[in-house]
Amino acid sequence: MVREKVRVSTRTLQWKCVESRVDNKRLCYGRFILSPLIKGQADTIGIAMRRALLGEIEGTCITRAKSEKIPHEYSTIVGIQESVHEILMNLKEIGLRSNLYGTCGAFICARGPGYVTAQDIISPPSVEIVDNTQHIARLTEPIDLCIGLQIERNRGYRYSIKRPNNFQDGSYPIDAVFMPVRNANHSIHSYGNGNERQEILFLEIWTNGSLTPKEALHEASRNLIDLFIPFLHAEEETLHLEYNRHKGTLPPLTFH
Repeated sequence: MVREKVRVSTRTLQWKCVESRVDNKRLCYGRFILSPLIKGQADTIGIAMRRALLGEIEGTCITRAKSEKIPHEYSTIVGIQESVHEILMNLKEIGLRSNLYGTCGAFICARGPGYVTAQDIISPPSVEIVDNTQHIARLTEPIDLCIGLQIERNRGYRYSIKRPNNFQDGSYPIDAVFMPVRNANHSIHSYGNGNERQEILFLEIWTNGSLTPKEALHEASRNLIDLFIPFLHAEEETLHLEYNRHKGTLPPLTFH
């Protein structure tokens, strides 16, 4: 029994990227392995990492658009091929990379005829557009399209609450998909016999191009560690209190 404990405690976990590719500017893929793991550990780590990858990593996106010339979200504008709703959906898909804290402003000001793409977004230096070719609208006549944008960095998904007051000033909230990780899967390969069985954890990560899969893996791991640190501190405090309690109950020394 003692030998088994020593063997497990001295094993070295190693991770490796076994596949990496960029399908396009907005889709990156990475496949990673972690081994050797004791039976059951691969599932524990895989489930936690998948949840952290999909829910704990911050991302940046457009959360609001404003234009005084737009009467309502489902209206059309003469000289623009897309409806207002279609333009908002195109803005929702724009991939952004930033080191923002909170929100910032940006704007689009384009003159037709011609195509309006992500390249026409004028944003602060702290915000980088992942794919400048992403389509926003097509102007079919010589008109001006001016849209104010709100850019925000956050995590998860936030459904936009549409209030009538927002539309009166030409401001339209956009459903915010902050997650830079599009999908994450894990699988397990077992090998060995009996009590010697071990596992290899495979992690597959797809990102939207604002982070590489390797960067996403590092950030998710760091966020998981941060979540567990309070438990470590609580254990240290408990041990300290237990030590003081036992120390305080020692019988007094008497001299004869």
